[in-house]
Amino acid sequence: MRLRYIAKNNLNNRSLSYLRFPIFGLNLFPLNLNTIMKKILTCFLSFSIICSSVFAQTGAVSTYAQDNFIKKDVYIPMRDGTKLFTSVYLPKDASGKKKYPMMMQRTCYSIAPYGQDKFPAKLGPSDTMMKEGYIFVYQDVRGRYKSEGTWTNMTPVIDNKKSKTDVDEGSDTYDTIDWLVKNISGNNGRVGQWGISYPGFYTAAGILSNHPALKASSPQAPISDFFFDDFHHNGSFLESYIFTYPVFGVQKKDTTSKAWYNDYSIKKTSTDGYQFLLDVGPLKNFDQWYKDNFFWQETMNHPNYDEFWQKRSLPKHYGKVKPAVMIVGGWYDAEDLTGPLAIHRAIKKSDPAAYNTIVMGPFGHGRWSRETGHTLHSNVYFGDSIATFYQKNIEAKFFNHFLKGSGDKQLGLPNAYMYDTGKKDWETFDQWPAKNVSHQKLFLGNDGKISFSQPSATGAATFISDPMKPVPYTEDNTTTEGFTPHNYMSEDQRFAGRRPDVLVFQTDILTDDITLGGEIMSHLKVATTGTDADWIVKLIDVYPGDEPSHPYLPNKNILMANYWQMVRSEVMPGRFRNSFEKPEAFVANQKTDVNFQLQDVLHTFKKGHRIMIQVQSTAFPLFARNPQTFVPNPYKANQKDFITATHTVFNDSYIDVEVLK
Repeated sequence: MRLRYIAKNNLNNRSLSYLRFPIFGLNLFPLNLNTIMKKILTCFLSFSIICSSVFAQTGAVSTYAQDNFIKKDVYIPMRDGTKLFTSVYLPKDASGKKKYPMMMQRTCYSIAPYGQDKFPAKLGPSDTMMKEGYIFVYQDVRGRYKSEGTWTNMTPVIDNKKSKTDVDEGSDTYDTIDWLVKNISGNNGRVGQWGISYPGFYTAAGILSNHPALKASSPQAPISDFFFDDFHHNGSFLESYIFTYPVFGVQKKDTTSKAWYNDYSIKKTSTDGYQFLLDVGPLKNFDQWYKDNFFWQETMNHPNYDEFWQKRSLPKHYGKVKPAVMIVGGWYDAEDLTGPLAIHRAIKKSDPAAYNTIVMGPFGHGRWSRETGHTLHSNVYFGDSIATFYQKNIEAKFFNHFLKGSGDKQLGLPNAYMYDTGKKDWETFDQWPAKNVSHQKLFLGNDGKISFSQPSATGAATFISDPMKPVPYTEDNTTTEGFTPHNYMSEDQRFAGRRPDVLVFQTDILTDDITLGGEIMSHLKVATTGTDADWIVKLIDVYPGDEPSHPYLPNKNILMANYWQMVRSEVMPGRFRNSFEKPEAFVANQKTDVNFQLQDVLHTFKKGHRIMIQVQSTAFPLFARNPQTFVPNPYKANQKDFITATHTVFNDSYIDVEVLK
């Protein structure tokens, strides 16, 4: 949902060089830690800005935008009188005789560079679209940077607006589009909207505007619900996000082109995020930095899926959908994997006749917006120029058809354009989840083997979980103090599976390819000596022992031989096993069902590989530690509540997968 590249010199030029960021194995030092955090916060640009400008990759600053566009800065009035700052980039030859469609992005992360004489290196979703002829529009959303108003996270939707003061992102999108088509010369009356991450949420919410000029909408890596995406997974708090709170929990005092939250960061004393966060202790101790951070206080005081979170959930609000929709995501998006899948399903259910396609590629968060040449995630190589293929053959084709072409549903793109991360190739489907699947149960045997039928004898495997010695979620400590996690989504899991507090189950060597395509459901039968526990399930592809290493490995110390590639994982707080609204304690030593969904996959486990399942209770500091003593509010747990517990997984536990026929 957040920054991956950070501009120097604050927010005044998207084409400037960038601070080194550890997510790429680069280095911010020799700056001291507090200076690093100040610079990161001060210079914080959303990943959407990268996607909207797609920074120059050669180091040379492109002047194409400045040479071919005219820039206009305007304040657009909303129905309640609030004015939103907007930059419009018009092709120089736009006129009454030569009209262009508009492409709009709304963001909470700044639309820098500010000033009518300041231009970014690039405009639009891609270099391809920048040069194909569009008017590009960027807007600071309500309460952010140069726009007026008050900021709130995941603005609640108001379905039945009764007055001009009933405003949300749908109404702000409507009012913006309405002003643009009436006041910007040289437009053809058609508008497209796109955005990645938080701007993806604004795009998805913009669909609800129902403005007749909005013809095409592409929410990319959109947030759909903060209780299940980004800051939480199934209500489990992502402590790895703790450093982002100044960006989202400090109100600005006036319209500004500069970051206002740079003095509110955590004062770190170590570059080892695992140890630093472990030393901080229980979550309530973050109040020493965040007692006045409104979003942190909201998070702490709403530990369950109550009205606060429910009214910020987007999928339930879709009805009849007017614009064509193309939802885009990455199979390895560590921030917003739930959103694309959830919104696609919601629209499919609410309006089966809508043009509603989904694209899922072998990417991390928003990485389809920037070509890297060799396409890798962590250590896994998928091929070359995959982002360019998407940009030219999928994204540009979608917007051209609905904004410049006939606009009918005969576009030629499938309902689902999905990348098989094991076969390493694109596949197309008439619907997603796919129809031609069979369900297969993977039973977790107490002997460590996965079987495809339920064991006849009763058995169980146990492990001791100590929250003071949690399992790391990654072995790359350089990434544990970034703004958000990234590489772990396909990282080698040998480091975890060789610990005694991680259970490992695997099949025999596969004699044929098996393609999993669709949903994954975990059905655990468990017990604990404590009264609460988290349950983490990981689906892993075990490579053959003679697998050669490819030449593009970022870490030459990694061997692809016997690589344990994480394919999918998810956490389930046991307290929410029956209800996200009303948590329940475990009865110590009592066998209990814990059922939960892992996100979809499309992955071929090849002949000669193995399927592995790992089960554990901690993955720190990705997820905050469960104290393993049931408390009403885990955010306010005391140190004494953290206890060691013995967890049991019975051998009638299974993972239900969908196998493509």
